[in-house]
Amino acid sequence: MNTPGRPVWRSRVRYLAGTAFAVLAAILLGVGASGPLAVVVPPVITAAAFGVAVWAVRRGRAERAAHEARLTEWAASEAVLVERLRVARDLHDIVSHGLGLVTVRAAAARHVIDAGDTACDPAVREAREALADIEEASRHATTELRRMLTVLRRTDGPETLDPVEDLGRVPGIVRAARLAGLRVRLDLGPVGEVSPGVQVAVCKVIREALDNAARHAGPTGVRVRLRRDADAVVVTVDDDGPVGHWTARPGAGHGLLGLNERVTALGGVLGAERAGRGFRVTARIPDGEAA
Repeated sequence: MNTPGRPVWRSRVRYLAGTAFAVLAAILLGVGASGPLAVVVPPVITAAAFGVAVWAVRRGRAERAAHEARLTEWAASEAVLVERLRVARDLHDIVSHGLGLVTVRAAAARHVIDAGDTACDPAVREAREALADIEEASRHATTELRRMLTVLRRTDGPETLDPVEDLGRVPGIVRAARLAGLRVRLDLGPVGEVSPGVQVAVCKVIREALDNAARHAGPTGVRVRLRRDADAVVVTVDDDGPVGHWTARPGAGHGLLGLNERVTALGGVLGAERAGRGFRVTARIPDGEAA
């Protein structure tokens, strides 16, 4: 997905400097090789050319630094936007599934009532009408959600629509990290019932933290802990730091920005900090569906 407004570097330094050099060269050629000006003008032209060159280098560096700053800001905004749309898609998938279940159950209950001999009972008649209203409203909401989902998933190219992740994916994420060389210890505590949106966020946090550990620290030791703390689910990923003379291969740093957007959207808090020689990523996400 492309975010409009990507900064483009357009510098006029070369053209201005080239014009200045051309003017100085014309002046120098016009003075000639004899006469009093031939003694005074060349040093002045040389000093002016040196000044133009210094100005061009400094101005070019300043423009390059400003462009890189704008590009970094744009890339960070794009990462946050992409993650925000992923959050929206995941949550809409979850809500759409729930509404579909409501629709089916309401329709089934209404058919059971219709099959009974309760035509003269006002309470049953009212219940039948309520179930019909629930079924119609949920069908309408599901249709609107799917329409929004189509808009959110529209991209310039084909996109693979993976199923929504859940905590059952965590062992697979850990196995993939081990195949990449990490020595991962998985500590899964009792978390009880966890809402689907929180499960997706937990998987994203673990995957991103393990990927960062592999890039920054190499085949190091990592501990992944998942537990429930009162009304919140807490996931912590600690690594032991770089191994030997490992050369870090850092990315653009936008993965954590996207994670923060996702966790914050769920009312949680994401922490990323140094822990001894290593690094620690912690996400605390409120979840009312406590065990």
